Amino acid sequence: MENMLLWLYLVNAVLITVHEIDSAYWKEWDLFRRLFKGEDSGSENSTRGLDGFLLFHIPALFIVMYGIIPLVQRSFSGLIFSVLVCGCGLFAFSIHMICLRKGFKEFRTPVSISILAGTGVVSVVQLAVTFFVYIGR
Repeated sequence: MENMLLWLYLVNAVLITVHEIDSAYWKEWDLFRRLFKGEDSGSENSTRGLDGFLLFHIPALFIVMYGIIPLVQRSFSGLIFSVLVCGCGLFAFSIHMICLRKGFKEFRTPVSISILAGTGVVSVVQLAVTFFVYIGR
């Protein structure tokens, strides 16, 4: 079961990372500005927010990748990292489903939707396996 958790963690980390690549294409920083503040970027070619988006992902991806180590070591922090990755996946899935329901044009391609759906499904399965491995010991 521990091997299954490792593979689920890796698959989820890859899906989340690919989603973040897709997010750069769709200028997710503008999407969130419109969703939470009702503001528009003002221009289709705007790169406002790109620097913050990129800088945010340096520690975020480091944390996701580092989390593999305590997971393999079966330490308590492995539980925390696994739950954190699941939470990120579920958040990404949920927030983008809200955006799609509100009629936002971003993330409507079949590949974008498949990545988000895959992230949601894998996050739920990974969360269940995480608790089985760590709590069911």
